Amino acid sequence: MIFATFLLNLILATGWMRQVMGGFPMVTPTVGDIWPRPQFADISNAKHLVIHPDTFMFVVVGYTCDIVEEATKRYMNILSKSTSSQREAGEALEGGSGIHGVLGHLNVNLLAECEDFPYQGMDEYYELKVATPDAPGEASLTAYSVWGIVRGLETFSQLVQSDSSSLKIMSAEIMDFPRFSYRGLMLDTSRHFLPRAKIQETLDLMAMNKFNVFHWHIVDDQSFPYVSTAFPDLSLLGAYTPRHVYTVDDVADVIEYARLRGIRVVPEFDTPGHTRSWGPGQPCLLTECYKGSDPDGTFGPIDPSHSANYDFLDAFFWEVTSRFPDLYIHLGADEVSFDCWKSNPHISDFMEQLGISGDYKKLEEYYITKLFDIIQNYPTNNRYLVWQDVFDKGVSLPNSTVVQVWQDGDYPEDFMAEIDAVTSEGFFTILSSCWYLNLDTFGSDWFDYYSCEPHDFEGSEAQKQLVLGGEACVWTEYEDRTNLIPRTWPRAALVAEKLWSAASDTVSTEGVPSRLDEHRCRLLARGYDVEPLLPSYCSADIALGE
Repeated sequence: MIFATFLLNLILATGWMRQVMGGFPMVTPTVGDIWPRPQFADISNAKHLVIHPDTFMFVVVGYTCDIVEEATKRYMNILSKSTSSQREAGEALEGGSGIHGVLGHLNVNLLAECEDFPYQGMDEYYELKVATPDAPGEASLTAYSVWGIVRGLETFSQLVQSDSSSLKIMSAEIMDFPRFSYRGLMLDTSRHFLPRAKIQETLDLMAMNKFNVFHWHIVDDQSFPYVSTAFPDLSLLGAYTPRHVYTVDDVADVIEYARLRGIRVVPEFDTPGHTRSWGPGQPCLLTECYKGSDPDGTFGPIDPSHSANYDFLDAFFWEVTSRFPDLYIHLGADEVSFDCWKSNPHISDFMEQLGISGDYKKLEEYYITKLFDIIQNYPTNNRYLVWQDVFDKGVSLPNSTVVQVWQDGDYPEDFMAEIDAVTSEGFFTILSSCWYLNLDTFGSDWFDYYSCEPHDFEGSEAQKQLVLGGEACVWTEYEDRTNLIPRTWPRAALVAEKLWSAASDTVSTEGVPSRLDEHRCRLLARGYDVEPLLPSYCSADIALGE
């Protein structure tokens, strides 16, 4: 009986029951639905303009810069491909293809000078008009920020549908902006090294889903692939091999690739734990573990008792912040085991000198506070994020700290209580607990991702204003270049819509399967191997498989 109950629960939890009882229903395809859903949109499938890819142009009528120029080139390339999704060419517009002329160009009107780099709280608002009553044969994209132009071009591209030898675009009037300012995706490149090309492919897909933060968890216990010019032995002795590294040029290329897509790059160098790979390249950095009165040959977290270690951290993070232009750096500070510190007699002596004997939370606070002081003394790029662990341990945090909530992903009441606790203390926060994409199940997990709501906690309006947004996380114990894209997408698109679209538009999951399926086909048609989440088909299945 116990085993039967367990098996039934397993079947229900993984979605297998729907297969056993006759399978997933075929979804009714949607056509031209924007993902993520805009804040305000009036889109008509009854009125279309024809687009001839050979002659169509983006005409920049306002300010311009390299970001605008590269974006228009990028989206011309996308339009040159078939951006239709669900049905075979020629069928997509059947029954609703009223043609009202030809669209020769899109006016791209940036109303202010370009900003060089994306940043927290940047303006991403845009207005897009196509064949509106006051301008029936025209189209315009207007924004006060270059980042709004980038977002609006993606929306424009999704309105375009293919029909045999031509493209058509629906009549539309859209005013759009994100609900949350922080919409992130984290990639771990330590457990499995990810080639630069796969990171760039991820950034492409992020832009197509209007994410705006790439959280690069670049090193961890397993390997140290970041090449430091000040401390070259860190990667020389800490990377898997000399080839499994990110050089100065690699890092610069990733930052530039992201910049052109309106995506911030926030690096994470997690300390004092998760630092085993740092040890070989920096002698005396890690705590020597003891068994009895003798060292046992293993090492634990960074040794907080050596003053020279803080000199190293100062020089190292100075280099990091000079290379990564974002105002923020992620300092990690999660999952610090105290066992090695407890075993080391020198640590015990140091704690006695500080007057904190036996209180290892205070020792961790001592280290974290010293690290915070180092970062805050930098003239720029001196703000940071941390995982929730240090908040939970009562470490004193500066008011500007952003706390990333990641634990208790299976228990919404617990991680929402954490959000409530963090914001009640006046700290900014981002949510990740419910969006660990590497913990995927059998296709049906999309429902859980879409049902997670960052504001679903008992708290004041002022507290909810401290929720900057959220972040999908991909830890790579079982992901590498071979399966990163299909394991991540289109699941991450669900997180993107929850963080971009109005709360009222993402309360219900009604219609989401068909819309997500269309979006998945759209991404597949653009050349990305995104996996299916339910039985269906895409015309690109044949085109890309030939």
